[in-house]
Amino acid sequence: MRRALPRIGLTCLLVWAGIGPALAGNAAPAPASPAAAAQTLHQAHQALGSRLAESPFGRPLVLDSAELPEGLQGDVYAIVEHSLQDVEAALKTPARWCEVLVVHVNNRRCQVTTEQGNAVLTLSVVRRYDKPVDDAFTLPFIYRAIAMEPDYMAVELTAESGPLGTRNYRVVLEAVRLRNARTFLHFSYAYEHNLMARLATQAYLATFGSEKVGFTPLGRLPSGETDWIRGTRGLVERNAMRYFLAVDAYLSTLGVPAPRQRDARLQAWYEATEQFPRQLHEIDRETYLSLKREDRARDTPP
Repeated sequence: MRRALPRIGLTCLLVWAGIGPALAGNAAPAPASPAAAAQTLHQAHQALGSRLAESPFGRPLVLDSAELPEGLQGDVYAIVEHSLQDVEAALKTPARWCEVLVVHVNNRRCQVTTEQGNAVLTLSVVRRYDKPVDDAFTLPFIYRAIAMEPDYMAVELTAESGPLGTRNYRVVLEAVRLRNARTFLHFSYAYEHNLMARLATQAYLATFGSEKVGFTPLGRLPSGETDWIRGTRGLVERNAMRYFLAVDAYLSTLGVPAPRQRDARLQAWYEATEQFPRQLHEIDRETYLSLKREDRARDTPP
């Protein structure tokens, strides 16, 4: 029998602090200023102190998820060994976000254009890594640099619609400066879904995705193994972690010589995901690297 672990205390604390899960499209109003946003994120850092210190991920990292009436949201909070100045410099342009996003195994192409004065990242996504890029659906994300301050940064990507009735995609990265050239990051991934999307997701989870799990432990199975969360929360937890690890791989390879950075980034992301094979393993290393190199060659002008 599954037994849910109590999580109400932290959730209430984060909601009181104004940093609890906020669904895409129904998010609470943003703080009035970067200073207020920075203070809120510092409060999150303090509230999560024990969970960061005792994290089961082998690093100061917390992953939370929420299934709400209109959709799903996954949140990753982590301390990284990079200064806020380096994080801002690395992630302040749409083109660099394209480099981050295409590391994900299902993302096969990312192009930056300008529409009505807005930078738009059009992401081509396949439902399975072995599907051709011609079968991809597109997500046109509007890119906004919300804040680039000495002590706080925030970037937001939003897409009004997606496949099978999904809508209001929202990706947010915010960060505050910590001591000793470290940074506290909050990465959020959310979207809404209608009845058709929920039914399609449930059908997938009942068949091809029936063995897939997330990162939240629910207790122990009779075998003694951990009983991990499944279903839609497991799905959003896997995707939130994959995208956070893409950001982390980008940051961790900044010191690599430019000609080798892309391959180093792919290697770093693959190795990071393979630390959690129960949740994230989809593909062997050589197949993954081959697909990504083919994508790059196809989209690189002669």
